[in-house]
Amino acid sequence: MATTQKSLIDSVPKDLFIGGSWRAATGGATLPVEDPSSGSTLTHVADATVADGKAALDAAVQAQPDWAATPPRDRGEILRAAFERITERAEDFATLMTLEMGKTLAESRGEVTYGAEFFRWFSEEAVRISGRWSTAPNGATRLLTMKKPVGPTLMITPWNFPLAMGTRKIGPAIAAGCTMVVKPASQTPLTMLALAELLRECGLPAGVLNVVTTTHTGDVMEPLIRDPRLRKLTFTGSTGIGRRLVEQSAEQLLRVSMELGGNAPFIVFEDADLDRAVDGAMLAKMRNIGEACTAANRFFVHEKVAAEFAKKFAARMGGLTLGKGTKKGVDVGPLIDAKARDGVTELVEDARAKGGTVLTGGSAVKGRGYFFEPTVISDVPMTARVMSEEIFGPVAPITTFRTEAEAISKANSTEYGLASYVFTNDLGRVIRVSEGLEYGMIGINQGIISNPAAPFGGVKASGFGREGGFEGIEEYLETTYVGIAP
Repeated sequence: MATTQKSLIDSVPKDLFIGGSWRAATGGATLPVEDPSSGSTLTHVADATVADGKAALDAAVQAQPDWAATPPRDRGEILRAAFERITERAEDFATLMTLEMGKTLAESRGEVTYGAEFFRWFSEEAVRISGRWSTAPNGATRLLTMKKPVGPTLMITPWNFPLAMGTRKIGPAIAAGCTMVVKPASQTPLTMLALAELLRECGLPAGVLNVVTTTHTGDVMEPLIRDPRLRKLTFTGSTGIGRRLVEQSAEQLLRVSMELGGNAPFIVFEDADLDRAVDGAMLAKMRNIGEACTAANRFFVHEKVAAEFAKKFAARMGGLTLGKGTKKGVDVGPLIDAKARDGVTELVEDARAKGGTVLTGGSAVKGRGYFFEPTVISDVPMTARVMSEEIFGPVAPITTFRTEAEAISKANSTEYGLASYVFTNDLGRVIRVSEGLEYGMIGINQGIISNPAAPFGGVKASGFGREGGFEGIEEYLETTYVGIAP
């Protein structure tokens, strides 16, 4: 590890952030943070206990009244200051993410820009929280509607976007006046710990943000979810875990936001610009090494252009360079861990066994780290596991269709409904397909659709609630109606 990388890791607090202070876990336990490019240990951070989780909620509850009463402009200015500091320290945050998650520095730099923008966006939304005033239809009463912060919130964030999945939740919570307990993924805790320290430097009051790292997620989080003082739960992760969290949240009837799994279709019609479609496919598939809930998971290509598309796509995928994300010239980093690599391997082997043809890649890379070759598989039947399970890796299965109706039907043949992608030059088709697809987000002739100014979220088993856009702050606000007799 380079000296600069070691000093960067050493500079990150390794303890729990509770009530504005850094403290060791009760009992002093720690958990290892692994470098997925080598399997070696980067460092250790605190491994919280149930008592630590309760202490974090205690701090959030205590801070809630004063934070809710803090002027919106002051809350917004803290977010603006944090945006500027993240931008100033962009290279440090990018390097930290690459070390603990594996993506290339170029990808991590993109995430820093994306993640920081949520703080700038919601710094501007803080002062625009508003209600309304009206007269009742019979004229006898005046109707006042106002917004209030939901209250203490539990945030459970994933490992694949260590910064952006945090800022996308923390930003609107701060803007709305909510305190919070954040539980980052145990695979990638360093970025969140660095962010907590940055927010402390920016003047965020003690107790507003509390960060708990732990390997005992269920044991530590469930008591908080069942605590009547908690008022909201927001989670980004798998649908299976999301379902269990929703069941637990029902006891206290919590406000819940769930951003869950995806099985994104990528549809290429016969009139599409194929070069543009391939460019879009590279972005939709290979952003974040394919480890994204919005990643294109199934490629449906019209039978007239399928062979040409597959050839061009495979050539691009086969030309990518694998390696440690901090090295120059590397296009694709490692998967997050051995379990992820082995899972992708199983999906590819199943697709091959069921008749799919591997055009490029198809195997895990031997040696240190959790690398998997960028892979394109053609003629994949709908019965293959890869067509129904979230891949979370650099694998692109292709199948064909004949009609517009068939494309929509195949795209919708999943329990998920997060992101989808359509390539066509027919405006009428854009309207028809967009209306027919059962997805929360649809990209037309583009391979990346995430944007802080737009509402991110899905339907069906991909969850509910929206993050980002004007809608994002509403997830952290309650509506109170006051009837006034004149």
